Amino acid sequence: MSNERDVVRSFVNSVLSYCNEFQSVHFFIVVDRASTDGTIDILHQLSQTDHRICVVWDESSRCVVDAYFRGYREAITAKCDWILEIDAGFSHNPEDIPKFLAKMQQGYDCVFGSRFCPGGKISDSSLKRYLISWGGTFATNFLLGTKLSDMTSGFEMFTQKSLQAVLDNGIHSKNHFFQTEIRVFCHHFQIVEVPIHYRFASSRVKNSIIVEACKNLWRLTRKRLQGKLWQSQLTLEDSHHDFQETSRY
Repeated sequence: MSNERDVVRSFVNSVLSYCNEFQSVHFFIVVDRASTDGTIDILHQLSQTDHRICVVWDESSRCVVDAYFRGYREAITAKCDWILEIDAGFSHNPEDIPKFLAKMQQGYDCVFGSRFCPGGKISDSSLKRYLISWGGTFATNFLLGTKLSDMTSGFEMFTQKSLQAVLDNGIHSKNHFFQTEIRVFCHHFQIVEVPIHYRFASSRVKNSIIVEACKNLWRLTRKRLQGKLWQSQLTLEDSHHDFQETSRY
């Protein structure tokens, strides 16, 4: 979470409103040095009255990927059964959370939010960002043999085992392509997509980010052509049992 002072209270309350049925909930909110508007002070106030809120100050974060991975590690260390990744500021709509929970209760390893499957949509965004996201999905599916309708979204949910397997496999990207890498490495798990509503995507995308994405996509393509892309992947043969209706996330 960065500079979200105006909406932080409503966002946190909205997310937590969908967690009441669970036995135990840990809401890890990662804040780094990019946040300068006092958002973290509000979060600390909220955490004083709601033990589910865990404010994580990530001073050593060097890029957006570091912040995400800090959140992953916190959730895995807390032994959360299910781990939901959601962007702050309502770019991801908390009202979509029940769709993820319903699919997890059916026994999936990973549930991915999609802006391009039936029922999904993007609003308050630019044509440029739409084309980048759609083009990235098309290129990844074509080159790597994946089949998801949205390979670049960051709204997703994992079992602890599946997320740990992805992290153990290794993520190379230091920019937003890491979301695509995650979905590539989940290719052999039990996965499903749910429609989401995404808002407020900035039209500003640095050329360096696009170049890095292309380099990493080509790196994975070479590994696929060499027959090495899936060799290091871990399977989850025992991941489809002991799913309880009340889990931690």
